[in-house]
Amino acid sequence: MLNRTIAPKITDATGFTLTLPPFEKHRLRNGVDIFMLNLGELDTLMINWVFDAGNFYEEKNLVAGAANYLLKNGTTSKSAYAINEHFEYYGSYLSRSCQNEFADVTLHCLGKHVHELLPVVAEIFTVSVFPQEELDIFKKNMQQRLLVGLKKSDFVAGRMIDAYLFGEKHPYGRMSSVEDYESLHRDEIAEFFDRYYHQGRCVIFVAGKIPTGLIQQMEREFGSLPMLAHVEAAVKHHHIIHAKEKKYRINNDPNGVQGSIRIARNFPNRHHPDFQKMQVLNNLFGGFFGSRLMSNIREEKGYTYGIHSYLMNHVEQSAFLITTEAGKEVCEATIEEVYKEMAILREDPVDEEELSTTRNFMIGVILGDLDGPFQVASRWKNIVLNNLDANYFYRSIDIIKTISSAELQDLASKYFRPEEFYELVVV
Repeated sequence: MLNRTIAPKITDATGFTLTLPPFEKHRLRNGVDIFMLNLGELDTLMINWVFDAGNFYEEKNLVAGAANYLLKNGTTSKSAYAINEHFEYYGSYLSRSCQNEFADVTLHCLGKHVHELLPVVAEIFTVSVFPQEELDIFKKNMQQRLLVGLKKSDFVAGRMIDAYLFGEKHPYGRMSSVEDYESLHRDEIAEFFDRYYHQGRCVIFVAGKIPTGLIQQMEREFGSLPMLAHVEAAVKHHHIIHAKEKKYRINNDPNGVQGSIRIARNFPNRHHPDFQKMQVLNNLFGGFFGSRLMSNIREEKGYTYGIHSYLMNHVEQSAFLITTEAGKEVCEATIEEVYKEMAILREDPVDEEELSTTRNFMIGVILGDLDGPFQVASRWKNIVLNNLDANYFYRSIDIIKTISSAELQDLASKYFRPEEFYELVVV
């Protein structure tokens, strides 16, 4: 019997040995790869179709996002209502999202119902028709959402810092307008769908308790589609055009009392040898509640409710970003404190107690990410789509556990140079 008068032994998270559960890989006859994780006891299932159909591939602004959003809004035989009714009847949910490089369609359902749901997903990928009335509703809703967003300092700041970092014509920095939505036409959306979904490059991730016969049905429904293997994909490259100035102050709302602060610099992608090491420095600097930025600017100075730093989750190029909202009268003081914390990391080595806290936090986050099939699938998805392998995961663990204070100081000296940061305040 458990003796509750004795406190349990406390073990540092860094003492655990972490293992990334392996996947089963299947290849459909059309060359599409399926990464399958048969994990979990509950009868739940997630199937994620990932297409090379993000903003990188559109010739006209917003076409990729519109095509992705309208995928489930009508086929040759089913209306948007009928499609949604079908998935709701089986207690499932079909979502979609469009990012820079990729576009997703994700099915969450009970495994026992998947055989009734996959034929409709296959129908969406083959004979979606993008009804004009659905497009008109989409355009009107998105225009209204944009107009509301443009009144908010954080929305404007998010758009503009991306444009400064990558250029307004780059997919990472491209901004939408009311006119862009108005100029969308059904024919160009249908053409994008046919090229990048129906005949596009795709990879599929499956996680959960795998029901009997799933692979055979996936072969029947998707193996005959003219999709191309993801491994054959050639990423479309875009040139980065940086903004000429480094510092910007924008008055978006004369009556505003709060400023949105963005401080950012370009950074290489995950294949660069400094990327994983930089994740440790980032967490120590501003990546979690116990970070230096939070301790100084939130806890000590009281300038903000929260301040965070992170590396952007892009495939081609990344960026290091510090983001916060503060009273407009203390925005400049907040920025000054950010640069002070950078200087301290450049000049003084991190003590072992603080580094140990950061290590344990990061390992703890990874432990949480491995708790359940969907979270494990998300880890594998990130690895596969970035053309990495399992060694990347284990190398990350090793770096977290072994990186030295001197290495972090070298990184800070290399990347925490204020003159290389774009600085933006939107009030």
